[in-house]
Amino acid sequence: MNIKQAKEQIKNAMTAYFTKDERGNYMIPMHKQRPIFLMGPPGIGKTAIMEQVAAELGVGMLSYSMTHHTRQSALGLPYIEHKTYGDKEYAVSEYTMSEIIASIYDLMEDTGVQEGILFLDEINCVSETLAPIMLQFLQYKVFGRHRVPEGWVVVTAGNPPEYNNSVREFDIVTWDRLKRVDVEPNFDVWKEYAYKTGVHPAVLTYLDIRKNDFYKIESTIDGKRFVTARGWDDLSQMIALYEHHGLTVDEDLVGQYLQDTKIAKNFAVYYDLFNKYRSDYQVEEILSGNVTEEIKERAMKAGFDERLSLIGLLLDAVTDEVKSIINGKKELEQLMQILKQFRMQIGKANVQPIAVLEALKAETLKTLDNGRKAGSLSAEKQSQSLSVIDMLEQYMDMIAAESDGMQAFALLKMDFDTRVKQLKQRGQEKGLLLENLFGFAEEVFAGGHELLIIVTELTTNPYTAKYISEYGCEKYFAHNQELLFYERQKKLMQNIQELNLKIVVPPYRLKNVVIASKVDI
Repeated sequence: MNIKQAKEQIKNAMTAYFTKDERGNYMIPMHKQRPIFLMGPPGIGKTAIMEQVAAELGVGMLSYSMTHHTRQSALGLPYIEHKTYGDKEYAVSEYTMSEIIASIYDLMEDTGVQEGILFLDEINCVSETLAPIMLQFLQYKVFGRHRVPEGWVVVTAGNPPEYNNSVREFDIVTWDRLKRVDVEPNFDVWKEYAYKTGVHPAVLTYLDIRKNDFYKIESTIDGKRFVTARGWDDLSQMIALYEHHGLTVDEDLVGQYLQDTKIAKNFAVYYDLFNKYRSDYQVEEILSGNVTEEIKERAMKAGFDERLSLIGLLLDAVTDEVKSIINGKKELEQLMQILKQFRMQIGKANVQPIAVLEALKAETLKTLDNGRKAGSLSAEKQSQSLSVIDMLEQYMDMIAAESDGMQAFALLKMDFDTRVKQLKQRGQEKGLLLENLFGFAEEVFAGGHELLIIVTELTTNPYTAKYISEYGCEKYFAHNQELLFYERQKKLMQNIQELNLKIVVPPYRLKNVVIASKVDI
């Protein structure tokens, strides 16, 4: 299955494992909760999806690479304990608490989070001395005499043997105690993640053109050559920072992340070409509706690869604009909940409005800090909370001299309503960008598949999809109907080809002679 399907499988399992009965006991006792084993190639995004699952479920997460651990750090250090059995005293070997188990208790103590995910990566590549300990752990969730705390689910990950010579095969007894989830690389699924994290448009458009370059591992006489999803993601971040500082992105930089010389060279060449398109095509002018005839004519004559790059530039610009609207709405929703708490608390006797707001700000900061420590907040939610804290600081200045609670609330509500109105107006204005995008595409790409590509990308992109669902876009809905018809038609033709149907006409009898008739489609 792909990484998205794997994430859904794991999330559903987590939901089941965290379910409690009316007495507060877990419906599936801890000893019956099978550890999840996520099997997949390196760099595919196994750790990333676990972080997403933890954030979406609001639970803690601790992640360890087991190749970095020794028997002593995982199991604990041995010491001698004297115990009496019957009338004799014996020296008994005990173990200190495992570093891994201790870190769970530390996290629970620091954050107050009582449920979480213990993610152990590369678990089938542990050292020879650690292997028996890990097998015991997978079966009983125990290191030495110390068990994983109740409420913490064990998830593990590893690479298939063909990708790692250090892999140790599990026996049937061990596999029979695990919930195994196999995952394979898939560019289209990764692309959804890429939109959310802001992967550079040059990376996305290049991979749209060369999908086979997304993930590749092969052995040559010169050694291993490989390109992974992790490599593309890390390269994208570095490109963005290099561009920010005016540094040159060249083949040497690309080759540090894409360790396949041919793919690295191809992308470096494409990146230069992409920048030329970015300079030649005036994206801002296109989206503002002021595009020149010269640019229209060039787009009409452009090859498919150039058109795809232009679409990538346009969609990236649109995404940046609508993303601010979607995130702005989430920030105001969080701020509204805080203002509701403020309204409830100012009714109490002898309470100063500024003190109430200060306490709410401190609570928001604490939640943010605990979420960071626990790994239960995504980067997007962290950024959202920081923006809300900034607004609360502005509100504290606004009511600093106000002693009347209701008057202070009235001032804050007035400002909040203004922010909502401004955001709504900005959201409506951004609709012109989409209208101009479709207007340009209808004129220069008439009769081509580019419009269908635009609709598909707008649908896949979580920010543009969310924006369109809330603010609408007539041209999008019109072309979406065309896309649905096209997809149905393509699916039908695929089904016909796959089935290779033959219509068999029942035999006819003529003067006791049987004539079989068969017509091929």
